[in-house]
Amino acid sequence: MEIDRRGFFRIAGGLAAGSLTMCQGKANAGRVPKTPADPFGCLVDLSVCVGCRKCEQACNQVNQLPEPKTPFDDLTVLDAKRRPDEKAFMVINRYWTGRRDERNQLLPTFVKVQCMHCQDPACVSACIVGALTKKDNGAVHYDVSKCIGCRYCMVACPFQIPAYEYHDPLTPRVMKCTLCYDRIAKDGGKPGCASICPVEAITFGKRSDLLRLARQKLKEDPGQYRQKIYGEHEVGGTSWLYISREPFEKLGFLALPSNPMPHLAETVQHGIFAYFWAPLTLFGLLAGGMRLFNRTQLDGKSETPATEKEDRS
Repeated sequence: MEIDRRGFFRIAGGLAAGSLTMCQGKANAGRVPKTPADPFGCLVDLSVCVGCRKCEQACNQVNQLPEPKTPFDDLTVLDAKRRPDEKAFMVINRYWTGRRDERNQLLPTFVKVQCMHCQDPACVSACIVGALTKKDNGAVHYDVSKCIGCRYCMVACPFQIPAYEYHDPLTPRVMKCTLCYDRIAKDGGKPGCASICPVEAITFGKRSDLLRLARQKLKEDPGQYRQKIYGEHEVGGTSWLYISREPFEKLGFLALPSNPMPHLAETVQHGIFAYFWAPLTLFGLLAGGMRLFNRTQLDGKSETPATEKEDRS
């Protein structure tokens, strides 16, 4: 059997296209969104929050996290923007938007930042071993026993929340807000932050009830609030919802699409992993074809010197 280089690559291209099309078609057909019907969540009223950091302290204690370098009653930490990390599942940030009181003094707005516990989480979609799952109670739950440390979840998260214990070379974990999963699932309680808030800026409950409460507040006092509930539609909806008197874009909130983020990533991932037989078949065919092609080329070269020798004789 003879085959030239151009013919080989034409066949290889056809096999590759067919394999990828087959995988993508099955992945698209098999995707089921991981969206609970009516999970728990929290509504944060940013017009009420006073930035006391009591929620940070409660989160630290409930999750048995290391004590911070700056005490919780030291509000100078608010002078710099912070992000949740492996030692702090949530933080409070302060923003100056130009709002002033009756004495013409600038007024701050405080924003609580943590995992948003998306309805259809990109981190869950990206995790190739199932270490992250979306629970019916709303929590995006992390199982450290399954985690292989690939950190795809960190890349996938549209809110840039998951952190990693880089300082631990033996048993590093992905760290983020748990929505106090155990307190909700086993005790029927509230997340630590919602339980301690002295001004009741955080309301815990079913997502449908929180949306109803938020809409009621917006309707009853339209001059107090922007007519938007952040998290109602962003990336398919989140379990953490916010209302504010200030524009969300001035408070560090990202402008995100309403479609869930996992659709494209999960299609590609399932094409590679869930139907891994197709790539294996493709690679096997390519390897066999290349071997045949190389053998044909070598046989042709080995015959040439013998022919030339006969002609010279």
